[in-house]
Amino acid sequence: MTDEILRITDLRIAARTEEGEEKILVQGIDLTLHRGEVLGLIGESGAGKSTIGLAALAYARPGCTIIGGEIRYAGTDIRTLSRRERRRLRGRRIAYVAQSAAASFNPAKSLYRQVCEMPVRHGLMSYAEAKKAAAQLFAELDLPSPETFGERYPHQVSGGQLQRAMVAMAMSCRPDILVFDEPTTALDVTTQIEVLAAIRKLVRDHRTAGLYISHDLAVVAQVAQRIMVLRHGRMVELGEAAQILHEPREEYTRRLVSVRAAAAPPAEAAVAERGERLLELNALGAAYGRLRVLKDVTFSVRRGETVAVVGESGSGKSTLARVVCGLREPAGGSVRFRGELLPPTLSLRSRDQLRRIQMIYQMPDMALNPRQRVSEILGRPLSFYFGWPRAKVTARVEALLRMIDLPVEFAARRPGELSGGQKQRLCIARALAAEPDLVICDEVTSALDPLVAEEILKLLGRLRDETGVAYLFITHDLGTVRRIADRVAVMLQGAVVAEGPLAQVFSPPYHPYTEALLASVPEMRLDWLDDTLRRRAGRQGAEGPVIGAAAADRFALGT
Repeated sequence: MTDEILRITDLRIAARTEEGEEKILVQGIDLTLHRGEVLGLIGESGAGKSTIGLAALAYARPGCTIIGGEIRYAGTDIRTLSRRERRRLRGRRIAYVAQSAAASFNPAKSLYRQVCEMPVRHGLMSYAEAKKAAAQLFAELDLPSPETFGERYPHQVSGGQLQRAMVAMAMSCRPDILVFDEPTTALDVTTQIEVLAAIRKLVRDHRTAGLYISHDLAVVAQVAQRIMVLRHGRMVELGEAAQILHEPREEYTRRLVSVRAAAAPPAEAAVAERGERLLELNALGAAYGRLRVLKDVTFSVRRGETVAVVGESGSGKSTLARVVCGLREPAGGSVRFRGELLPPTLSLRSRDQLRRIQMIYQMPDMALNPRQRVSEILGRPLSFYFGWPRAKVTARVEALLRMIDLPVEFAARRPGELSGGQKQRLCIARALAAEPDLVICDEVTSALDPLVAEEILKLLGRLRDETGVAYLFITHDLGTVRRIADRVAVMLQGAVVAEGPLAQVFSPPYHPYTEALLASVPEMRLDWLDDTLRRRAGRQGAEGPVIGAAAADRFALGT
């Protein structure tokens, strides 16, 4: 009697291009999964990770087709089932956990309504029974007030709580297999620990099998027993988690490991101060109604300098960026740029002031117009700010493409014809087209795989050195901060709790919250999560469960 629950053999998936040609996305993938086992799927963007994960449900995205192979669940090839039979299987026996819980939940329905929907629809429970089972899952996932938690709406809970609620929704029918598609990528490091611990506990307690999709090797190693490395839709390497981390056999795997391990602690030597002060924030405040989200924020950015702003979700990082850009009016304090007081709102700023502060957004797919060609995307700021003739705009567009290491032929392409890394390079070029003094980078590498993210960081560093532009770099990834920042400002609940040169802030003695952040960065070892949870338990003592952001924050701050 085997405990094998899933076997995929010679899986092949293709997509149809606009020209009508067939493009192979996944080629010859074989994998097995046993009850209580988690298999990690690792690889860069476009490697086929999510495509394979969805194929476990015998599902392909619109425009894609499973053209070959077997997908056997409990011995049955589910590709041979009727559409109705496959729909009965999905959610009930094989469930999916998406990357963005905020985008997946219906904001108009309570969490109870959404978590209970699947078992009721499949006829497994009445609504009252489903509510009782949901409350039990909320308790298992260490969600606050589990009996009433489901009465809240998605916007009334934190990002980590909502991600765990999505895990509860996937577990509502007690499936045999869970597909986790980058479930912690968008979370800050302290929240990520809570979700990882909850996922691992749930898999262990219910003997649920899992496919865990990620581009972070250190994260996958905390929950997966085996790891499959993918590239261009093919398997590069498959092995035990310890072997992949410490003895990778293939060159591509070694590159992934080396890039992930590159976030070493900063040198003790302080970085020499760069040019004159460019941006000065003095006692800056901001509010949404009566809720104060920025409290007396004070620090500066010098010309040619990179200042990183780090902190948990809800710490005020993005609101700070909006105030600097003029998208949010401050509720006190001042913003000075090049020695002059900046008008509080975008509409009051001159065209020159607008030009000198640009922004690169987190999600290039959302920031780029899919209907415009690259030449239009880059040419628009050139025409708007400088009023150049077409010939000069065309020449500058080509120069910008060369600057970001993209072929000039890409000027005729649209965003949909570019990879994730190429689209982010295009966003960088669009910001630099205005020849700004300051560029605000809002989580510009969080959605990218490590190799592409490393290329983007190197590009930003080179462009800073060549153009003298300054960066205000907003991120929750401390590894990224260590590789690019000169100075760092650590934010907690709208206030800056630590600020200064990178080596100073990230070296002992730490501010307690900075220490908690640094201790939450996943390390390339299998026992990292266990050690971190033990340390948290030691700090919390009798305060309650190990996982839980509120308790962790209280102890990290010594309150």
